[in-house]
Amino acid sequence: MALPVDEGGYPDPLATVRSLPRAGAPLAEVVAALEARYDPALAEDWDAVGLVCGDPAEAVRSVLFAVDPTDAVVDEAIEAGVDLVVTHHPLLLTPVHGVPADDPKGRVVHRLIRAGIGLFVAHTNADRAADHGVNDALAAALGVGNTVPLESVGAPQTDTLVVFTPVEDSDRLVDALSAAGAGVIGDYTRCAWQTVGTGTFIPGDEANPAIGANGRLERVPETRLEMVVPRAAQADVLRALHEWHPYEDPGYAVFENSSTPSRAGLGRLGELAHPITLREFAERAAAVLPATAAGIRVAGDPERVIRTVAVCGGSGSSLYGTAASAGADVLLTSDVKHHPALDAMGSPGPAICEVAHFASEWPWLPVAADVLHRDLGGRVDVAVSRRRTDPWTLHVPQRTDDVPDPGVTRGVRPADERTTSTQG
Repeated sequence: MALPVDEGGYPDPLATVRSLPRAGAPLAEVVAALEARYDPALAEDWDAVGLVCGDPAEAVRSVLFAVDPTDAVVDEAIEAGVDLVVTHHPLLLTPVHGVPADDPKGRVVHRLIRAGIGLFVAHTNADRAADHGVNDALAAALGVGNTVPLESVGAPQTDTLVVFTPVEDSDRLVDALSAAGAGVIGDYTRCAWQTVGTGTFIPGDEANPAIGANGRLERVPETRLEMVVPRAAQADVLRALHEWHPYEDPGYAVFENSSTPSRAGLGRLGELAHPITLREFAERAAAVLPATAAGIRVAGDPERVIRTVAVCGGSGSSLYGTAASAGADVLLTSDVKHHPALDAMGSPGPAICEVAHFASEWPWLPVAADVLHRDLGGRVDVAVSRRRTDPWTLHVPQRTDDVPDPGVTRGVRPADERTTSTQG
């Protein structure tokens, strides 16, 4: 399609041109890319993560990221014409035996399927994921640097796949193995080591060789290809190897790797570039996180100096003791109950900055969207939902300097305003 031109015959920079659709990628490849970043093995046993609905063979050209799989988000996805919705919170967290359309959750499933839209969930595996997970995104939004997990988990077990392939087929095979989950090292994908040499073989009488002839010695320029493979993805990677390798019987070996340090884990602990007061920290949180009816609540001296910060997206008050042991000046999290907060304020531990659950996890959305876009080589369009799915709709401020007069709360005027009379 030609670009519109101005009066001088040059491309008009102000013209609006409809962009061509992205090439897209199969849903199975998109899921593999997401799970390479947000390993299902990091999820809690009780969690429900992964693909909820969608045909793995269907093409995905656009993806919408949201915190919750609500009707409002489905409305947005249908209006935008996306092929996949990725949410942080599961739709079906508790077991169900059916999804009838007159049930709220069943209605969401039916609407998505009718519209040809898939649904994928990354929940506690995204909470624990290194570098591009919920907690790294939250810390970065608040200006917290040099972060480490508050509660570490062991690195996923990995192996190294070594396979020999004709030189002209090596790049195509790397792409296929990467799509199946191989070749992820930290923040890098499609990692592979390739060396070129000469492969020799003699096809047997019953063989059906892709190269060479039966009973004759062949010498072929081959690539020795090595890629790291998460042990949990080994079956998928080997399946892709046999599907995409040109040889009838490809030569390969799998070697067990030693354990490596991991940045995966729950919560994050880090430092601010410059110390600020607790009041200023809360104001920063209010400025960078989505506005919600609940706003920001603080437990602690507003003038306390904050240097070391602990964060945990979602319900993280159980990490208070860990944050205290790590020397945090404040813990920012959500869903803090009365008694834990009261107990915390009676100890020398960190102050508490409580934000809405939705707000604490929202910063992950643009991070995850950008990572998926890059991992798929720009073949898929990504967007972040504009719907606020926080359930609270109104906050009525009250005075915090004192408790009400007990007489007023019973509809009785204070003693100094009562009318007195004498009988005589």
